[in-house]
Amino acid sequence: MEFFKHNTKIDFMSQRKWAAVVSIILFSLSLISLAVNGLKWGLDFTGGTQIQLSFPHEADLNQIRDTLEKGGFSEAVVISYGTSRDVLVSLAAKKNTAEGSKDTTVEQVTALLPDAKIQQVDMVGSVVGQELATKGALAIVVALLGTMIYIALRFDFRFAVGSTVALIHDPVLILGIFSFWHMEFNLIVLAAVLTVIGYSLNDTIVIFDRVRENFRKLRKATPVEVINQATNQTLSRTIMTSALTLTVVLALFFLGGTMLHGFALALIIGIVVGTYSSIYVAGSLSLALGLTRQNLLPPSKELLDDRP
Repeated sequence: MEFFKHNTKIDFMSQRKWAAVVSIILFSLSLISLAVNGLKWGLDFTGGTQIQLSFPHEADLNQIRDTLEKGGFSEAVVISYGTSRDVLVSLAAKKNTAEGSKDTTVEQVTALLPDAKIQQVDMVGSVVGQELATKGALAIVVALLGTMIYIALRFDFRFAVGSTVALIHDPVLILGIFSFWHMEFNLIVLAAVLTVIGYSLNDTIVIFDRVRENFRKLRKATPVEVINQATNQTLSRTIMTSALTLTVVLALFFLGGTMLHGFALALIIGIVVGTYSSIYVAGSLSLALGLTRQNLLPPSKELLDDRP
């Protein structure tokens, strides 16, 4: 099954300058938003308390949130957890508060919500939160470095640079959107960002592999023509994979509950941006770095025979 014919001839590379301008603008805006607004770190990173409550009746989330806000918990996150009677309350750690204030926080919540029954209480310390943030950033850096080394060894360093820039481009745009809209960034969203890196890389590798094959088959074609043809040949697969994955993620976003909204949204953005960057960013940057046929063709037999 194909959405596009195998012999389509869309001139993607003729649009690479406009695509570069769009990417630079979006990338810059994302960095500005991150610098000005920062990220709204979730409880996993800032530290705080999570309390699972059970009510004898259907819980009114807005009323619970208003009650907690009036009681001094202005940044309380209240979501449905399981049934309509179960609620998960996330409370950020208060400044100038001792680490052993878990019992005090629970007592305050119980006093504000007398109908609620405490089911479970979990606490994340600020030190643990900082460690998670550091390890999360390290995971992204290691993933990018490993990707760059792999592509450089399998293809060419120009492809390695192009794909790495594309992989940096994708998560930065996701973080920029989360920063601009002040959406919570937690470990679940971080997992989605790492997933997007792998997803985008998969599309990029498929296109790069076809580029290498076409360089060997189309002896008279220019690098621009080769990359265009490789992109067209893999276009149906790229669109079909992205569309099917996006359908599942959209269902997860609308039906998966509040806890998965951030995860699903990050994946939705990542799938769209990753598909775009695989077509335009990675290949275009490889051309800008001077990719030629000789960079991907194996050494000729004569050159091998001349070696000492």
